[in-house]
Amino acid sequence: MEAQELLEYRWDIGGGIGACYYLGDVNSTPFAGGNIMAAMTLRRNFNPRMALKMNLAYGRYGGTSQGYYLPETSGSTTQSADVRFGGNVVDIGAQFELNFWGFGIGPGYKNLSRITPYLVLGTGATLGVTQSATSFGINFPVGVGVKYKIKHRLNLIFEWTHRFTTIDKLDGVKLDDPYYIESSGLKNRDTYSFFMFTLTYDISPKYRLCNN
Repeated sequence: MEAQELLEYRWDIGGGIGACYYLGDVNSTPFAGGNIMAAMTLRRNFNPRMALKMNLAYGRYGGTSQGYYLPETSGSTTQSADVRFGGNVVDIGAQFELNFWGFGIGPGYKNLSRITPYLVLGTGATLGVTQSATSFGINFPVGVGVKYKIKHRLNLIFEWTHRFTTIDKLDGVKLDDPYYIESSGLKNRDTYSFFMFTLTYDISPKYRLCNN
């Protein structure tokens, strides 16, 4: 085994692309109205099982209220006109990752695997921009992923995260509160998802003293 394959790395850096879609008052179907997203990532690898990932991401999404019954006013039996909407999100945050198996390439006694599923949990901030509103709030990503080590320092990662937010204007002002239900905390707020593939490269090796 080559000497570099005995090294472990503290960090990896990379970028990814995928799809972004909105889930909220007028969309309950995953990927409906989805559009492109892209992200840059920086990951601190504490050990083969645990890591902390930082991200800066941008995504687009869209949708329509067609097919949803929205009252014109509170208690009204008259339906409001259909509304089409679209928007953008800028997402910055950090997520803790827990690998199911030790991730890496190394001697057999380390029990490392070139592929592992993992769980994601974190927090961050979201800037949402539509034609009628700009909003800012906190997001809470929850998700799953799979990591595959193509080579010793090159990784291919698939990840899906659903981001719960404190924002209720990702679908625009007209759909801010279409059912006239009071919002509080995360209740009755808008959410969005990232579905992406990322390619990363390991940097900053952990050098170890040789015992001869």
